Amino acid sequence: MAVKIRLKRLGKVRVPQYRIVVVDSRKKRDGRVIEEIGKYHPKEDPSYIDVVSDRAQYWLSVGAQPSDAVAAILKITGDFQKYHGLPGAEGTLKTADAKRDKLEIFNEALKEAHGSSGAAATTKKSAAKKSEAKADDKADEKADAKADDKSEAKAEEPAAAAEAETNADDATKAEG
Repeated sequence: MAVKIRLKRLGKVRVPQYRIVVVDSRKKRDGRVIEEIGKYHPKEDPSYIDVVSDRAQYWLSVGAQPSDAVAAILKITGDFQKYHGLPGAEGTLKTADAKRDKLEIFNEALKEAHGSSGAAATTKKSAAKKSEAKADDKADEKADAKADDKSEAKAEEPAAAAEAETNADDATKAEG
């Protein structure tokens, strides 16, 4: 059986994505495959190429013929040179920079918007509601404090009078 390594097309109309597959040469382009050995997304910048190197080496060693496009991809990854013993086996594959974490970006934007404080973003209406609620709470606390002071003063007056009486009784007993 004549085996080829070629591309199987997937994706939308203007966004092609390919799988690098090992297939019988008589099968149709997107037909049944023997094995998928990689992915290729040409529209990304830089192009996304992912090849399982040991499987590509194996299929090349048993006689699978790569198509022109797959041969170019294997040269970029360095698998073609490694199999044929040519220099440049490390390949020239370009990789995209690692994306920053979305939470990190959000926290950084918050710091820029609100200075160095990490306070949560609030609207004017919600800030006004919060300030009104705080003012009401403070007024309630002041009223409670005044009521407590009055009740404590009233409680202290009878206690002071009772204490004065006991002191007077003690003084009369000491005299007599």
